[in-house]
Amino acid sequence: MSTLVIVESPAKAKTISQYLGHGYEVLASYGHIRDLPESADDIPADMKKHKWAKLGVNVEEDFEPLYIVPSDKKRQVDTLKKASVGKTRILLATDEDREGESISWHILQVLKPKKGVEVKRIVFHEITPEAIQDAVASPRAVDENLVKAQETRRILDRLYGYSLSPVLWKKVAPRLSAGRVQSVAVRLTVMRERERRSFVSATYWDLEADLKAKNGSISMKLQAVGGERLVSGTSFDPTTGKQTGKGIWLQGNQAESLKEEATSAKPWKVVSVETNPGTERPPVPFMTSTLQQEANRKLKFTSKRTMQIAQSLYEGIEMGGQREGLITYMRTDSLHLADRAVAEARTVIADLYGKEYLPAKPNTFKTKNKGAQEAHEAIRPTHPDRRPQDVAKYLDRDQLALYDLIWKRTIACQMVPAQVERTTVLAEVPTSQGNLQFHASGKSIRFAGFLRAYVEGSDDPDAELDGREKILPVVEVGEVLDLK
Repeated sequence: MSTLVIVESPAKAKTISQYLGHGYEVLASYGHIRDLPESADDIPADMKKHKWAKLGVNVEEDFEPLYIVPSDKKRQVDTLKKASVGKTRILLATDEDREGESISWHILQVLKPKKGVEVKRIVFHEITPEAIQDAVASPRAVDENLVKAQETRRILDRLYGYSLSPVLWKKVAPRLSAGRVQSVAVRLTVMRERERRSFVSATYWDLEADLKAKNGSISMKLQAVGGERLVSGTSFDPTTGKQTGKGIWLQGNQAESLKEEATSAKPWKVVSVETNPGTERPPVPFMTSTLQQEANRKLKFTSKRTMQIAQSLYEGIEMGGQREGLITYMRTDSLHLADRAVAEARTVIADLYGKEYLPAKPNTFKTKNKGAQEAHEAIRPTHPDRRPQDVAKYLDRDQLALYDLIWKRTIACQMVPAQVERTTVLAEVPTSQGNLQFHASGKSIRFAGFLRAYVEGSDDPDAELDGREKILPVVEVGEVLDLK
């Protein structure tokens, strides 16, 4: 049997062709091969007479889209047509999402395979030999519902974008586009700007005291005067700036006055010590949005850069003479992890950190969003036992940084929670304006748990563990403190 396999990108084609061998020809479509017309030049001559033709959507006939093959895709379409001649089977292997399903459907519409040619759709979440062989062994038909979903989105983009984009060109910057998503973002930006203009800033003061206890130093902040609490940042509406909480709104001259009195006042006494145990749960595995956010925080990557690097890791990296995908599909809103990946992660945890870091049962996660595509997996290494240092020599700096981030998050999500202890200390000193109450809070990590592998927002979990602790000296109720 002679088979033509069509994927989106040449990088993916190169990787997959190594796994399929003789009898298979793997080619790339280079993304979409059909789309709505982008300019008047793209509109077929016989359609230009219609008023709606420039829009590319027949608003007079049930919003029927007008599809054309763009000039820059005609050569590739010819290549695919020639390659399909004589083939007994065509496998459409585009990504398993709405966009990928639509690309497969458009390819099918353009190629128009002859009767007798078997046409099937295959899908996979990772580009590894096992995943590709499994996909070829279990093909399916093109999902018309996914195709219609993507087509609806594309039509909405055009209906909204063609009217709003010119406004952005005039008001913001040229060459911007605004479709179904960006139009909402523009509205939110306008609303936020109106809030910003109506915001009234407020200034409040506080006091901080450095004190010495028997067992060490302690820094404390003024919390109340004469039993009445001071306002803080949470006492103001973040949208309007207006005061919402009750309390003393300390001004500069009042703060200076309290400082003068407190400097000479005595005694400073501990009036309360509270210690409470707590836990910090491990993070959920990455989906597209959280990967973009964390890569921006830790690595300073833009969302676009993150997705470019993730795409290269997904499509395949040359390692010792063979290409293989290092991560699963990176456009997903699912938190599901395959059983095999969880089992590998648990083995890694036991080997690297010890069995005390393993929960009795694997941690499972479910997406709260009702519309999530749970058929996908979360973003994870294709093989969790493939550590960052194992692949470092095959990756550039940015690829390694992103792979390291994904690997650590996947391992951490299968570890036990961290055990912490939170302590709050209150101290008072008498003044003519009433007792001044100062407070300090601290946290110590009793058992690191998942923090041993991954700390959100930090590059180095081991170094960050110290930074996450704020250990207060042991003090007792009634103990007298010295003002430093």
